[in-house]
Amino acid sequence: MTAHEPPATTGRTPSAEGTHDAVPGRPAPVTTTPGAAAATAPVRLAASARWRPRKGVVLRVLPALLLVALAAVGPWLAPHAIDTPVTAPYAEPGGGAPLGGDQLGRDVLTRLLAGGRELIATSLLVAVLVTAAAALLGTVGALRPAVGRVVERAADVLMLLPAVLGILLIALSWPGGGRYAVIAAAVVMGVPYAVRLVSGAAAPVAASGYIEAAAVGGERLWHLVVREVLPNLRATLLALFGLRFVAAVYIVATAGFLQVGPQPPAADWALMIRENAGGIVLNPWAVLAPSVAIGLLAMSVNLAASALVPQPGRKAVTAL
Repeated sequence: MTAHEPPATTGRTPSAEGTHDAVPGRPAPVTTTPGAAAATAPVRLAASARWRPRKGVVLRVLPALLLVALAAVGPWLAPHAIDTPVTAPYAEPGGGAPLGGDQLGRDVLTRLLAGGRELIATSLLVAVLVTAAAALLGTVGALRPAVGRVVERAADVLMLLPAVLGILLIALSWPGGGRYAVIAAAVVMGVPYAVRLVSGAAAPVAASGYIEAAAVGGERLWHLVVREVLPNLRATLLALFGLRFVAAVYIVATAGFLQVGPQPPAADWALMIRENAGGIVLNPWAVLAPSVAIGLLAMSVNLAASALVPQPGRKAVTAL
């Protein structure tokens, strides 16, 4: 070999960890260390959150749907008139009264089937009103700190008022009293707690960069509330709705027990408990049946609301 001839090819190329056979017309393979491979491989980042449906949601929602449907059609399923005596007072179950009779001999099953529709409708209305009012007030308070301080101070004052005293003050001062007075009392007593919860959840969202960018871009307050903040609070609002429904059932039942809501001879679960408390030893079903119905209603609706709350998951995104 002369000085002008190129060196002979050995068929091997150097690499980071040794030598590899080179294949003509194909690039030589490159071997990297584990650390280098981790640096060059696509990185999976949790760049966003997605909402994933959970298993068993239908099973958790079904009891509430069945109970609400039964209460809605209950008056048409009742075997007797709600105010017609069919047995002796506090008669034991049997004959035409599967759950016995109440203090006037009226069929307990009939009054149980007919007494849930108004309670459920009232509680649902109260839960919707409280959740909507709290969502607006809490979000506006988070976006406008001056308004938020006023709302929180008013909420603190109302939270100091005992629930029973608030029901009596509002219901007894309402012209004519009745169910509308109970609804007003339940809304007034429920909004302060809900506002504080929504305000705490909306504060970090209102302080985020995209909200500030939208505000600098000239978006109005209603747009920030409805289009920017509230969609990010749907999990909180669903959970709040379930809690407010349970609280509404409690307040409406308490009002019925205090006789500041529905009046006799109306069929109402809470009113049934008060009317038949004196004869619980003679016919326990006259008190136990409406009590169990109220408990099942509160638990099933709260369970359904918690099942419908979207769960944040992680979405893998490949980095470019």
